[in-house]
Amino acid sequence: MHQFTLAEIARALADKQFSAEELTRALLTRIQQLDPQLNSFITVTEAQAIAQAKAADARRANGESGALLGAPIGHKDLFCTQGIRTSCGSKILDNFQAPYDATVVERLSAAGAVSLGKLNMDEFAMGSANESSYYGAVKNPWDMSRVPGGSSGGSAAAVAARLLPAATGSDTGGSIRQPAALTNLTGLKPTYGRVSRWGMIAYASSLDQGGPIARTAEDCALMLGAMAGFDPKDSTSVDQPLDDYLASLDKPLSGLRIGLPKEYFGNGLDAKIADAVMAAVEELKKLGATVKEISLPNMQHAIPSYYVIAPAEASSNLSRFDGVRFGYRCENPVDLTDLYKRSRAEGFGDEVRRRIMVGTYALSAGYYDAYYLKAQKIRRLIKNDFVSAFDEVDVILGPTTPNLAWKLGEKNNDPVSAYLEDIYTITANLAGIPGLSMPAGFIDGLPVGVQLLAPYFQESRLLNVAHQYQQVTEWHKQAPSGF
Repeated sequence: MHQFTLAEIARALADKQFSAEELTRALLTRIQQLDPQLNSFITVTEAQAIAQAKAADARRANGESGALLGAPIGHKDLFCTQGIRTSCGSKILDNFQAPYDATVVERLSAAGAVSLGKLNMDEFAMGSANESSYYGAVKNPWDMSRVPGGSSGGSAAAVAARLLPAATGSDTGGSIRQPAALTNLTGLKPTYGRVSRWGMIAYASSLDQGGPIARTAEDCALMLGAMAGFDPKDSTSVDQPLDDYLASLDKPLSGLRIGLPKEYFGNGLDAKIADAVMAAVEELKKLGATVKEISLPNMQHAIPSYYVIAPAEASSNLSRFDGVRFGYRCENPVDLTDLYKRSRAEGFGDEVRRRIMVGTYALSAGYYDAYYLKAQKIRRLIKNDFVSAFDEVDVILGPTTPNLAWKLGEKNNDPVSAYLEDIYTITANLAGIPGLSMPAGFIDGLPVGVQLLAPYFQESRLLNVAHQYQQVTEWHKQAPSGF
């Protein structure tokens, strides 16, 4: 059962091959046996999962149907879940139990999905390796000595290891797509505003976006159909009609125009990854797509722009964690100032403190215009590059990451080197467009991902292209040894 995709689980439950409770209990046993070596879960919600599975079975017995009814999933631990620890991977929220469900959690629960628990992540979603978590690093099931990517590394590792068929993630600068690429999964970052951020603990509010991580584009379409849609509780949610993501999967790719940005294939890209990307292009051409070179001239400024904007927003968002109302509080503070200082110094990890300091500096008087305002101007130029490119092509294709998964601890003393791993993904967040990473091969036993980008609210186009590619390739069906 653990090898089934979400779509296969939906068919099996409908055919009564097994019950949701049987499936849930089997996966809970698998998590208990295998996760200690992966560290992909922060909290396993066994009692709640079994109760939800029984409820799903009862709904099916009463004649109800639905692709996600009884399907097991997990949530990245920044989505608030009522009565369950929501830690954001941080000591400062280790004892926080959310008093309500995030909209994403609420919608998936309403669809009948069974949540098996909360998944490990980089602290406050700040990282590209899932090594900054208070609960320890997550291991990549393809090579336990390597990182799974971040910040949604727990979600990716759990799905890749077949502990779950799918999971939620969040993407601020590539945190769904990058771990999907490093663990041989399909991961989708929707258009900014497509999925509600209400109840999703913020890192950088103008960049964060929730989305699905699964093994196939079809499964991502199933997840997105339940997650997406306007939410009046989220002021950044967009009131735009939803596509039928499943209905568009089988559309032929004849006439699809693919753009290859010349900036993607320069220095810094592993030559073997470039070969895998071009092999994927050849497969898509066989399916009827045409290819042309395009340019995204302001891509070179993306990383400095992102690492001013994101820390600036983090500095503001994380100011609420002060030891006063909830979360970690230092012992025996002598006064309010001491309470603030020690609670935050003891509660936040090194990477979070680093980004708060950078962001506070960028927003300070005398530096706001020089750094933050200039970064926002560059952001607009990056957006304009995409708008111009999509006048010529339907999707943009390239590598998801410049390198393969690296060794645990390899970049701990060189944060800038880790930041550079986001070079191909952060532009989609800065511009707000949707992006998807799909499996495209292996190099020395390690997965390679290819990224697709599309115009605003064209998630169905990305899912269509990925699904058609997955009909003629087998990469996404490969499982790590031992799992």
